[in-house]
Amino acid sequence: MTAALRPGLLAQLADRVEGLPMPQPSIGGRVLRYDGLTLETTGFPASPGALVTIETEDGGQVEAEVVGFRDGRNLLFLTEPQAPVVAGAAARLLPGGQVAEVGEALLGRVIDAQGQPLDGLPAARTTQLWPLHGKPLNPLMRMPVDRPLDVGVRVINAALTLGEGQRIGIVAGSGVGKSVLVEMMAQHVEADVVVIALIGERAREVGHFARRLMQGAAAARTCLVAVPADRSPLLRLRGVRRAMAISEAFRATGNRVLLIVDSLTRVAHAQREIGLALGEQPTAKGYPPSVVAMIPALLERAGPGLAGQGTITAICTVLADGDDTTNDPVVDTARAIMDGHLVLSRRQAQMGIYPAIDIPQSVSRVMPDVTDPAHRAAALRLRQLVSTYFENRDLVMMGGYSAGQDALLDEALRLWPQIRAFVAQGQDESTSLTDCRAALLALVGERAAR
Repeated sequence: MTAALRPGLLAQLADRVEGLPMPQPSIGGRVLRYDGLTLETTGFPASPGALVTIETEDGGQVEAEVVGFRDGRNLLFLTEPQAPVVAGAAARLLPGGQVAEVGEALLGRVIDAQGQPLDGLPAARTTQLWPLHGKPLNPLMRMPVDRPLDVGVRVINAALTLGEGQRIGIVAGSGVGKSVLVEMMAQHVEADVVVIALIGERAREVGHFARRLMQGAAAARTCLVAVPADRSPLLRLRGVRRAMAISEAFRATGNRVLLIVDSLTRVAHAQREIGLALGEQPTAKGYPPSVVAMIPALLERAGPGLAGQGTITAICTVLADGDDTTNDPVVDTARAIMDGHLVLSRRQAQMGIYPAIDIPQSVSRVMPDVTDPAHRAAALRLRQLVSTYFENRDLVMMGGYSAGQDALLDEALRLWPQIRAFVAQGQDESTSLTDCRAALLALVGERAAR
């Protein structure tokens, strides 16, 4: 009788259990070593990039990211340096550490590296997830860069025309106007979505950007990811990857995205801190090999998408220490992988010419693909005139040159007041690409055709 009832009893128990929440298995380990920033724990299954919570001495928790393995132990990097972690503290794996929340709800918001709001508003209600490290695209299936991008800055539109999907760097020393220039482009660019990653910048500058950009019509299309300089290097890296993931998600839905990373050098510094802490050997200027590998992997995620998708135009600022724009490893690596660079001149900044773009030293590699022959000829002529003027300015000022000896120099000296007025532009001023082309042709067009 008991044996006959057993199948029915088991069925009833199964029905009851099916309606109850099943406990999820807890995956984790214990802290074995801690130096204030990096930890080693007993081994547990977790891939690099996964998030882990670590219990602290005061009963709280701190997050860390798995960055590798060694001798059967997990290597982790803390998001909060000098947290009160003790030996033997419990480490628990968190779900979703390798994805970012994306979607329209992020527009008009200021968030941190972990997607948490910094603007005092409730968390954005996003319904989509995107891998933090992106989704690989077949390079042969990507659309070409063949349409000009109007950034609203006269000297760029005219002499260094950008294309939708281009990746370009703004290279300069400190205090020459990089942040002001990217702010101008973020305000005036013809794009559907603007994603700004402020990585390793001053907290004051983060607040300034938020007050200037996150209001009115500009805020409706802008997402700001901010990770100030006092945050962990791990958070600085996660911040730029989150901004890139948000941009990729918008590109996948057909949007023209402008991604601004300010600055790529601070991202490289964050990777250098992590690499050196993990025992990598430093090379030029203390940068380990992982920095050189990270920059191309990050920048290649930008650009045009597949057929039917949109584009990501990436503008990254690169800090040239000591105004060294030729021998810095980050500058060299970025310049090699990007589709052009804008070099800012301290000399022009001291002359009061803003934006202080050094036209002869700058280049847009996609300009031939997005402009007509007359435009390109006029831009080349402007480049020649500006270069000739600056190369001979000191000689002329000392009285060592007599008019008539060099026709090109005579023309540069005669046109310099108009050229200076053409290049200089107020921060709140915007000029369309069509007007910039017309003004350039009016300035040097007839001479360029000769």
